[in-house]
Amino acid sequence: MQQTAEQRPGHGSDKSEGKGSSPQQFSTFYVANRLYGIDVTRVQEVVRPMPMTPIPLAPVYVRGLINLRGQVATAIGLRQLFGLSGGEPDEFMNVVCRVEGTLISLQVDEIGDVIEVAPSDYEVTPKTVVADIRRFMSGIYKISDSLLSTIDVDRINKFLNHKL
Repeated sequence: MQQTAEQRPGHGSDKSEGKGSSPQQFSTFYVANRLYGIDVTRVQEVVRPMPMTPIPLAPVYVRGLINLRGQVATAIGLRQLFGLSGGEPDEFMNVVCRVEGTLISLQVDEIGDVIEVAPSDYEVTPKTVVADIRRFMSGIYKISDSLLSTIDVDRINKFLNHKL
């Protein structure tokens, strides 16, 4: 698929995409057996399942509040945010990101590795990806044995700020 300069990572207004000709690293994880990643510079930490305080009347994707060594993080279930159902693990792992001074803990099924990708492997998010997921994605990278769908935490934060 041929890309214009505006569609390639690092060429356009979306700061979450690749950085020109330099490789980019993503902290990866799985949700419903699909590989996703967040720019490693946006991830504060990855933590095991933690006790949560539920928030009454919150949307289903707001799973609760987590106390991370005295800092409060809002736990967001990516399965619920993406509209996926079935096959949930017994416990979720937490990918903690700081966005505009707020801690968001993205609850995922399983943690992957840190993967380095080349800008030449980038593709825009296909229109065939379900809209509930596509609106949070910044693109897709072709990797050796799979596809890496990249998540833009700023888009998730913007969505949350408008919905809550």
